[in-house]
Amino acid sequence: MSAVLGKMMEHVRLVSRMAQVTDTDLVAAYDAGMLSQEDWAGMVQTCRSCTWAGRCEGWLDSHDSVDQAPVPCLNRDRFAALRDDAGCRLTEAC
Repeated sequence: MSAVLGKMMEHVRLVSRMAQVTDTDLVAAYDAGMLSQEDWAGMVQTCRSCTWAGRCEGWLDSHDSVDQAPVPCLNRDRFAALRDDAGCRLTEAC
């Protein structure tokens, strides 16, 4: 039995909000070549299949800024990598 995927636009918004809360600039990552359209679509698809996604909106509503996405977030490592890569490029401390 396959998992039921969530509504596309709902998860586009969740990924965008999680990026904001984790200070991950997706537009800058795209502009810098660190995030392709396929990568973005993959993050949304991953979110759509996340069993924790139903609790994500409430978590986002109660957090303005955090260092990391919550542990259950299937895109947690991706957000961290994009943010760390962007910071590295800005400071040229790579």
